[in-house]
Amino acid sequence: MTRIVAGVAGGRRLSVPASGTRPTSDRVREALFSSLETLLPHGLTGARVLDLYAGSGAVGLEAWSRGASRVVLVEAAAAAVKVMRANVASLRDAGRGGGGGGVGVVGGKGKIEVLAVKAEKAAAQLAGSAFDVVFADPPYELPTVQVAGVFATLAQVAAARSGAVVVVERATRDRWEWPLGYRALHDRKYGDATLHYATYDPALL
Repeated sequence: MTRIVAGVAGGRRLSVPASGTRPTSDRVREALFSSLETLLPHGLTGARVLDLYAGSGAVGLEAWSRGASRVVLVEAAAAAVKVMRANVASLRDAGRGGGGGGVGVVGGKGKIEVLAVKAEKAAAQLAGSAFDVVFADPPYELPTVQVAGVFATLAQVAAARSGAVVVVERATRDRWEWPLGYRALHDRKYGDATLHYATYDPALL
């Protein structure tokens, strides 16, 4: 079972695709958001969040529940997009309601957008968006060089603001190195999964 951990939708269950995705566990998501609340000057309140390879949308929707002002969910798999949109729609009555169909849902100060495209295309489309948080949980079998290329594009088009917190989840067995434009912070291991943290620094480009 996947659920929202905290915030206005805390405790709400989320559907997950029957196959083809690997949802970030509740334990890892809780650790992720505990770190984000510490690293961001004002926590998630008012933050702009990009969730790449979003799957069910659990990470982005958790950020929305905790007060993010804008959440963009990026997923290319049609089955996952269908589930994600259903999850967004199910949160309309979570205390910040509004909208319909899972796209452009607005509630209170939060807006959720779904981009049903590949991460590479989304990275180019989001130029100048100035996200405060970028999270990516690509399939472990996806080549590291391909994932790094997505982050390189995000850096080049200034999709994140300077100092934004950027996190990628990869298999613990795999080596990860940040491309130009990122300053590594730390890594956190959770069994087979490792979260790699960095900040976006355009001075490093």
